[in-house]
Amino acid sequence: MRQDPRLQMIENNMHQGVLATYGFLGSDTRSLADVLQADQIAVHDLGTDHRALATKMRSFTAAGLKALGVPVTVNRLYQVTVEEFKGSIPCPFGDNYQARKVLTQVSSPTKTLYWSDLNLHMIEEHGFYEGIGARYRIDPRAIAELLEEEADRR
Repeated sequence: MRQDPRLQMIENNMHQGVLATYGFLGSDTRSLADVLQADQIAVHDLGTDHRALATKMRSFTAAGLKALGVPVTVNRLYQVTVEEFKGSIPCPFGDNYQARKVLTQVSSPTKTLYWSDLNLHMIEEHGFYEGIGARYRIDPRAIAELLEEEADRR
């Protein structure tokens, strides 16, 4: 897919060491436009949208923040631990959003996922789950699978 110049500027900010030491694209060789398109298709195929996934993820983070650093059980299925670190990190999309350095870990009997507050913002506002091989890449299908475990127990 042809990438417009604005997306190219954003992609340049996502490389390792520009805004974050680990970068946002990982080992992914696709353009930012192609990464966004692939995840959009995956989310569409799941029958949901970016905001719905981010909203559920935020609910886990909110539950874990109440016990900051101590694991809590959510819905008798998930273990949630939230840690907060000093500072903030800017959104690479240039929207003047500064995310707190908060890391959420959610574990179910079969899966463990990690995300940052910046992940939540980028998923919700930009449909960006990071590139393949990125430190905080979250495949939208993995989020859906984690959420399905709760539905399967009902």
